[in-house]
Amino acid sequence: MSTTKKRKNHTAEFKARVGLEAIRSQKTINEIGQEYGVHPV
Repeated sequence: MSTTKKRKNHTAEFKARVGLEAIRSQKTINEIGQEYGVHPV
């Protein structure tokens, strides 16, 4: 019996919020990824 990680499904609102912050912010992509708990790729 293998254990598999379940993928997170992010809402369109969450994606828009992260994307807008990436465009507007002086933060790096890595900093934004850490803040929102997502991988920066």
